[in-house]
Amino acid sequence: MYKKYFLIAIVIALGIAANAQMNAVRRWNPRRVPADTVFVGDQACGECHKKQFASAVNSGMAQAMEPVGGSKILSENPKLKMSVGPYTYEITRNGKQSSYAVTDGKETISFPIVYAFGQGKMGQTYVLERDGKFYESLVSFYNEPKALDFTIGAPRGVPKSLNDAVGRLLSANEVANCFSCHATATVFASSQLRLEQLTHGVRCEACHGPGGQHIAAVKAGETPAKSIFNPGLMSGDELTQQFCAACHRGAEEFSLLKSMEINNVRFQPYRIFHSKCYSDDRNISCVACHNPHEPLREDAAYYDKRCLECHSLREKNAKAGDGKSCPVADKDCTSCHMPKIEVKPAHFKFTDHYIRVVKPGEAFPN
Repeated sequence: MYKKYFLIAIVIALGIAANAQMNAVRRWNPRRVPADTVFVGDQACGECHKKQFASAVNSGMAQAMEPVGGSKILSENPKLKMSVGPYTYEITRNGKQSSYAVTDGKETISFPIVYAFGQGKMGQTYVLERDGKFYESLVSFYNEPKALDFTIGAPRGVPKSLNDAVGRLLSANEVANCFSCHATATVFASSQLRLEQLTHGVRCEACHGPGGQHIAAVKAGETPAKSIFNPGLMSGDELTQQFCAACHRGAEEFSLLKSMEINNVRFQPYRIFHSKCYSDDRNISCVACHNPHEPLREDAAYYDKRCLECHSLREKNAKAGDGKSCPVADKDCTSCHMPKIEVKPAHFKFTDHYIRVVKPGEAFPN
């Protein structure tokens, strides 16, 4: 009798564990990876999803962190130099290694660059490590001038000391945020770093969760969709303001930040939250316009098709919905309704995702 109950208890426990694991997959959060998660790597995903895998490796997200050894930016810019008051910065290339150094003319502090954050479309920032501590480089590389300048958000004055000139000491939480949004299979249980298994960039399992169960289900002939997370099935608001906003920052986070001013144009979920076509039904998601498995589309005609899903352009009827038609133009919607806004410290113009009728000379709407 006791043996029978013992077996029943084991079956129930296994069922609870399986359900818990399945629920974890269904509620996958790229910034909240359970400590016992085992990743199989995106090469395993590519065995079946060949098309997505082939294009995703060239996407901005996959290149959110660049391996220093094969860095195109660092190899094409082998010597970068910048002076701030008495301090001189140099980033120099030696073979497949790069170093970051700052000197006041008497003393020099130098770090090997190990972590290069950013694909380089706008620029690239470096996270430096010494004695188990991580620092954000005070200066970053910017693509437009092909030169160094102050890292966005860093104080732009003359540093008080040589140590301050190196960069900002990052808290454990900031380090976890950096690596969880720019790499895969690196941050567990919110703050545990496992740099020995770092995969550069945002890869398949960063957004879809661990693929082991999914692959096993495919091989067993079971329904594979139940064992992997699909962000595309989320509601528009949930995907935009929770899932994508986990890294790209949404309205909830910025409700506490009132001093970002024009810099907040960099954070698309926050900006689109204020758009009338978003706030009307909260049904527009990031993937309505962007395919995360391919490089960012730059042609305006591609986005015209997305606008036409709801809006008509003069004589062209909308496919769905009753969105107001544009009386001014019949193409290039984003050029007027999603203007590019220059953020001077970034040396870059960002597409403003606050979709609206833009009036000439108006102030930037926070």
